[in-house]
Amino acid sequence: MVALPQWMDQKTNAKYIMDVWKIGLKAPCDERGVVRQEAVEHCISEVMEEEKGKAIQRNSIKWRDLARKAVCRGGSSDKNIDEFIAKLQVQP
Repeated sequence: MVALPQWMDQKTNAKYIMDVWKIGLKAPCDERGVVRQEAVEHCISEVMEEEKGKAIQRNSIKWRDLARKAVCRGGSSDKNIDEFIAKLQVQP
């Protein structure tokens, strides 16, 4: 994934994508705040061909598997939604 944040929460999302989850890169801006073609090409090359891209792919698979586990029956998301519904049903 190559992040090209422009406004609002996109900058935060790009930070998480690159530095926390490590599932992509953020394309750098030039001094005028413009993302140049060369910067995007470099990011795509790194993601697709370089060792960094292999690490990104491994991390993406890890996060995918964690998400699948969470939404399966008995997973954390499944339990949380059940608890939420139960609380709604109890309240007057």
